[in-house]
Amino acid sequence: MGTSELNMTGELELNEIYCMDCVLGMQKISNNTIDLVVTSPPYDDLRDYNGYHFEFEKIAQQIYRITKNGGVVVWVVGDKIKNGNRSLTSFKQAIYFQEIGFNVHDVMIYEKRNTPFMRSNAYTNCYEFMFIFSKGSPNTFNPLKTKTVRQGKEKLVANKKTDGVNNKVWGELNPEKTLTNIWEYAVGLGGSTNDKIAFQHTAIFPEKLARDHIFSWTNEGDLVLDPMNGSGTTCKMAKLLKRNFIGFDISQDYVNIAKERIKLIEKQPTLNSLLLV
Repeated sequence: MGTSELNMTGELELNEIYCMDCVLGMQKISNNTIDLVVTSPPYDDLRDYNGYHFEFEKIAQQIYRITKNGGVVVWVVGDKIKNGNRSLTSFKQAIYFQEIGFNVHDVMIYEKRNTPFMRSNAYTNCYEFMFIFSKGSPNTFNPLKTKTVRQGKEKLVANKKTDGVNNKVWGELNPEKTLTNIWEYAVGLGGSTNDKIAFQHTAIFPEKLARDHIFSWTNEGDLVLDPMNGSGTTCKMAKLLKRNFIGFDISQDYVNIAKERIKLIEKQPTLNSLLLV
């Protein structure tokens, strides 16, 4: 894919991170261009993103316009709890995405293995939602697999007949099965990333989370966008997985962090040791 296929203005290039409002940035991208969006918006003002805020509905509309038919959006979001009342911003946003034309393809859970957040009168909150929106049926699905507990041939229960007897027949157990839609990741240094510079951003998500979604919903050479790029995790993992990428962030400080992380890739362990853990 060349830059002429990416945008109509000639102002943007592939594999770059731009310091600009993402709505203005996405306006420079042609309709039906992006294969995958992986992003986490600054929901419910739970973090101070250098004082910047975002216009959700305008962002969602632009994402819909530039996403390819069959493209996917991974929207990582949680809810603020104030005075014991959960905002449900996550579901309100999901409903809006559905209203403007996306399918809610899946509602996944990002479980934090070592979450520090505890409430005195409720169970420890350890998750965020990963809404999977698709523009029609997804073009690509490369399912992540895990080994089954039992493998090989064994006698399996067959359908009961009217006599109620459990008849068993020989069958082959699958050696692998597709993961569930609850994904667990460690957070913090060594969990989310080994890039210390990334923690100059107030909220990052794990590299493995971005990696797993990029692998699942795209193929090599596809185009991945993070319109609220933050510390640059999505773009870094897209590069490692040989996908094209583009990122927008309104903070120059965060853009600098993201670009530095891209440069650090050359100093990282080999691709396989980083991605296959």
